[in-house]
Amino acid sequence: MKKKVLITGIMGQDGAYLAKFLLSKKYKVYGAYRRNSNYENNRLRRLGIEDKIELIDLEINEFTSVNYVINKIKPDEIYNLAAMSFVASSFDQPLYTINTNFFALINILEVMKNSKKKISLYQASTSEMFGNSTKKSINENTNFDPASPYGISKVGSHYLVRLYRKAYNLDCCSGILFNHESPLRGEEFVTKKIIRQLCEILNNKRKIMYLGNIYAKRDWGFAPDYVEAMWKMLQIKNKDDFIIGTGKCYSIKEFINKTCKYLKINIKWTGKGINEKCINLNSNKAIIKISKKFYRPLDVNHLKSNPLKAKKILNWAAKTNLSAIIKKMCDDQISSFN
Repeated sequence: MKKKVLITGIMGQDGAYLAKFLLSKKYKVYGAYRRNSNYENNRLRRLGIEDKIELIDLEINEFTSVNYVINKIKPDEIYNLAAMSFVASSFDQPLYTINTNFFALINILEVMKNSKKKISLYQASTSEMFGNSTKKSINENTNFDPASPYGISKVGSHYLVRLYRKAYNLDCCSGILFNHESPLRGEEFVTKKIIRQLCEILNNKRKIMYLGNIYAKRDWGFAPDYVEAMWKMLQIKNKDDFIIGTGKCYSIKEFINKTCKYLKINIKWTGKGINEKCINLNSNKAIIKISKKFYRPLDVNHLKSNPLKAKKILNWAAKTNLSAIIKKMCDDQISSFN
């Protein structure tokens, strides 16, 4: 008999890639989406799996809805990927962020606690929980110091999973994933913005791009690599929490430079601070400028993972480097213009 899995947030980047991965493992995949939300399943369609998934109407903030769906499906595994995950927006919508990322998880855990069936839960934690940690490299023992409502909501959720695992012996774990990108990345994320707008500039569809803090550094991996790590976490007997990342760190400016190199846009940087600009040497015109509009109230300057525990216990390591990720994203963006 096929294992059954429920994926919340299946319309997102990770949900779509995870669904494809689990279908390859012969799972029966149920995908939850919110009623009254914008029904957008183009990611599933792009991966060619739209007709292989049973979509379920689920209001994750309502206990009765969560209880009904889980007891109806009786899944072997749940991957809770549903979240308000755009950090910048969490400053504008703190209550919505907390409700979606924290209280919805309580509903799932309570249903699991009361269920007669053993259910394994994967909770999507995030590197944003560490905020401006002073550690050069972050592991599972590094203290949390969230710098956004999003980060705070995820710290609370992380501790909830740990509590229910210890207090009620539930089969649950959290994956602390560092940034992970792909052609399916949402338009609101800076990596996708950079790729899309530089490709537009290259194709004379845009003249200039505006960015905020280009010196923020992130550990960027490839989303399809990371969903395999999620699955591996639920296959081990003694559930635990794991850092998932590449162990390498690049600034947004370095990301831009690598993207321009792949697109063969010859550039130079001039000026400092808010007056810094990126000049296209072919036209001698600025194609990137800095704008205060895109600075966060409190920014996270440096996040780099130490994924040694995942390598030792899960036998997992990132396969795709940043240059390869940029190539995949650029090729996909350029093909969309044709």
